[in-house]
Amino acid sequence: MWSTFWKKYVKQNESGTKGFVEVNSAKRSGRLFIPRSRRLTLDVLHFHRQVDTCAHDRQFDLSKIAGLRSRLPVRISWAVLFIKAFGVVAANRPVLRQTFQRWPWPHIYQHAHNVAMLATHRIHQDEPWVFLSRFEKPEERTLINLQTSLDSCLTEPVTKAFRQQWELSGLPTFLRRMFWWWTLNVALGKRAHRAGTFFFTTLAGKGVEIQDPPSFFTSNLTYGPLDEKNRSRVTMSYDHRLMDGSTVADCLIELEAVLNGSISDELATMVPETRETSR
Repeated sequence: MWSTFWKKYVKQNESGTKGFVEVNSAKRSGRLFIPRSRRLTLDVLHFHRQVDTCAHDRQFDLSKIAGLRSRLPVRISWAVLFIKAFGVVAANRPVLRQTFQRWPWPHIYQHAHNVAMLATHRIHQDEPWVFLSRFEKPEERTLINLQTSLDSCLTEPVTKAFRQQWELSGLPTFLRRMFWWWTLNVALGKRAHRAGTFFFTTLAGKGVEIQDPPSFFTSNLTYGPLDEKNRSRVTMSYDHRLMDGSTVADCLIELEAVLNGSISDELATMVPETRETSR
């Protein structure tokens, strides 16, 4: 029995999810392997349970930025706009770059700069995956540069674009959790680079809102579909040990102002000038 189990486990890890596909037949019942594509998500949920989060939302008026975006000669995704805008907010608010640490004693660690992590859906080996795309210092980068990075994460082979996450998913659970725990609790100088300082996810493109994005970050951001007036519900979940609802409300107000301010200004510089031609 154990030899058969081990052979299937090894086959699964050597081929990604092919071993799972063989077992996960619609005509069979019984115990199934957890597919490799779900392991990173399980890890995030495991450490999410250790963070006491709450969530608040605010209706954003995005009509100005939506109008500018529709006139652009190139596509700039809403995710990129929100990531850069929140980077501006977080750069001016150190609490958004802090993490509450329990080990070896309760204390707060503050990171020097922002690293945004974006939930990125990919299909790999016929299985749906969620990877984390990394954007360091998004507030200092142009929208074009951020969009180019995002396009690479969406189009490059998974084993290249997310090599470390792909390799991590192939390890046994206890080794993966050991790596995550070490990164999140001990190697704090590298935590921001490896795991980011804030998290962004959305399903607005599918017409769906996320009520409370689960993650282990101090602050997590999401937005819902735009209505007929180009208004959207923007939700921020946060570590209640580090900040209160009043601070989050101020962050959301400031985020909307940045989107309709400096972000809209940058978009305006990208809109082609329209010149009337004389007849």
